[in-house]
Amino acid sequence: MMETLRTLQRRPLVKLGDGRFLAVECHSVAFPDGKVVEDWGWVITPDYINVVAMTVEGSLICFRQAKYAVQGLTLSIPGGYIEAGEEPLAAAQRELLEESGYVADHWQALGSYVVDGNRGAGTAHLFVATDARWQQPIDADDLEEQELLLLSRSAAEEALQAGEFKVLAWAAAVALAFRRLDTQQPAHSSSTAVDGI
Repeated sequence: MMETLRTLQRRPLVKLGDGRFLAVECHSVAFPDGKVVEDWGWVITPDYINVVAMTVEGSLICFRQAKYAVQGLTLSIPGGYIEAGEEPLAAAQRELLEESGYVADHWQALGSYVVDGNRGAGTAHLFVATDARWQQPIDADDLEEQELLLLSRSAAEEALQAGEFKVLAWAAAVALAFRRLDTQQPAHSSSTAVDGI
C-alpha cells in the first residue's frame, strides 16, 4: 500500500497583511522511503468556490473581464473566497447572487479540488446550478470591471474549446458541469439542497 508524505515542521516565511489572503511557509517533508526535504515551499490562500450557473432558458451565466494574471480579456464564472465559518454551498449561493443578481433552484456539487498538488494554495469547491433566474441588481465588490453575459450552451462550448476561459479553475468547472449535465439530470429539490452530495 502506498504511503503518504508527512509534514515534520512548518516555518512561516511571508505573510501579506493579516495573512488572510496569502502566506508562504517552508515545510520539512518526510517521504515514505525516509528522505526528508527541508525547504518545501507551501502557499496558503483561502478556499474558494466557483459556480457554473445555467438559467431557466439554458444559458450559461458568465462574465467577460480582465484579470491581472491573464493576458487580454477572459471569460469567467461566478466565484469567490469562502468566508470564515461559511459552508461552500452557502458561499456559492451568496457569490452567484452578489456577482450576477441570479438565484438558482437546483444545485449539484462537482467536487472539491486542491489547487496545487505540491504547494497547496487552497481548495476549490465547484458547483453547477440550474434553473437560475434573475432576482436583483448586481452587488459585487470585485475590483475588476465585469460584463455579464448569457451564453447559449453551444456558444459556451465553443468558447471553452477556443480557450476563452483562460483560468484553469473556470475551464475545469465549465467542462465538469457540462459533463454532469449531459450524464445526469439534476433532481428537483429545494434551493437549499445539493444533489449528489
